[in-house]
Amino acid sequence: MKSPELLLPAGSLAKMRAAYDFGADAVYAGQPRYSLRARNNEFRLEQIGQGIQEAHARGKKFFVTSNLIAHNDKVRTYLRDIEPVIALKPDALIMADPGLIMQVREKWPEVDIHLSVQANTTNWATVKFWQKLGVRRIILSRELSLDEIEGIRNECPDMELEVFVHGALCIAYSGRCLLSGYFNRRDPNQGTCTNACRWEYGTQAATENSASGEAIPVAKLDSDFNFGEAAAEAESNFSTCGSGQRHPAADRIYLLEEKGRPGELMPIMEDEHGTYIMNSKDLRAVEHVERLAKIGVDSLKIEGRTKSLYYVARTAQVYRRAIDDAVAGRPFNPELLMELEGLANRGYTGGLLERRPANDYQNYVSGHSELHRSHFVGEVRSVREDGWVEVETKNKFSVGDRIEVIHPSGNRVVELNEMRNLDNEPVQVAQGSPVRVWVPLGLPSEGALLARLL
Repeated sequence: MKSPELLLPAGSLAKMRAAYDFGADAVYAGQPRYSLRARNNEFRLEQIGQGIQEAHARGKKFFVTSNLIAHNDKVRTYLRDIEPVIALKPDALIMADPGLIMQVREKWPEVDIHLSVQANTTNWATVKFWQKLGVRRIILSRELSLDEIEGIRNECPDMELEVFVHGALCIAYSGRCLLSGYFNRRDPNQGTCTNACRWEYGTQAATENSASGEAIPVAKLDSDFNFGEAAAEAESNFSTCGSGQRHPAADRIYLLEEKGRPGELMPIMEDEHGTYIMNSKDLRAVEHVERLAKIGVDSLKIEGRTKSLYYVARTAQVYRRAIDDAVAGRPFNPELLMELEGLANRGYTGGLLERRPANDYQNYVSGHSELHRSHFVGEVRSVREDGWVEVETKNKFSVGDRIEVIHPSGNRVVELNEMRNLDNEPVQVAQGSPVRVWVPLGLPSEGALLARLL
């Protein structure tokens, strides 16, 4: 079995280095103007050049994401701005816009192009279309099942395929969401998504004005209204629609009110398929790595260029082990599932890799991340010969806590028995960032990460 590439996000050079340290074969990063991460993105031309240089020195790959859906103004400047990037010799450009792909192919036919998930490739015929145009790799749509991926591989045996295995899911076809642009004029397809699908919404019952078709508020829904129960009811209602009769649930109308925008009521409809609430669970497919490797997927991709250094290190470490186990013929280790619970998440789902009921990949209860197993608390900045290490704190931890030391050479758990501040005075509690403290951990290398076990 061929080992698939492990591809990690790099929102900064520090995160890129952590990805490589913890097992990534490649990273992807992009210029803010032309990728879908305009926020929290330090990769200007200088950083891209440094990243490519460091990656190649390690024998790793560095892909430049250039996958926005361009409007005329960005088409006008694109070739000018991408030329110095191409001169730095990235391993590939990740692109979505057919017009920009055409221009790059015409001017730099030697440059490898990977088709972004933004292009929503869902079938083998589309793969062959892009292959004829010279695209090297297809990043398949997140909306495909494992069986569909296998079908595409069987029809396109000589094309590189890439599949997302971890990270946030969109509420529309991958990336094609209009909410952020609609609510506050920040277009997700131009890299400025504000994650409006994660905001906290209240609900009001409504009725439709027969003359204008406008949704009119009736009354506030009861505080114990449960969308999970409503979804189950809708699912049951849909299963009884085989007679062709329209179920009464299909006529329900609600109004949403976002917490930070009181009085701005937005209609949301429920039809015979269910009620559509906007907060998806997070994708986790570590248990499917073996199947994807057997199918012959060339690259397994993790989403999250705006996530923390801890997220990058933990996901790289876990998926590296999953890939190595699969290739070596070892059975799946369920402990990997628990290690991913140490990351803040909105509940996990296999997404559409497996066909499941809607409530298995939709989070109807909360829109915020939850910590289930551990809490990222700090980074080791320096090491003394006596085994004490200087820690830059990220979240609060205390003497008596169980601390997991996360390191490329292997993790270990210690109980924190003492702690000192920078004046060498005993302290019991290290508050959140940006405090620095000394703790005795027994000589881990600089760059180790610490997580408090809950």
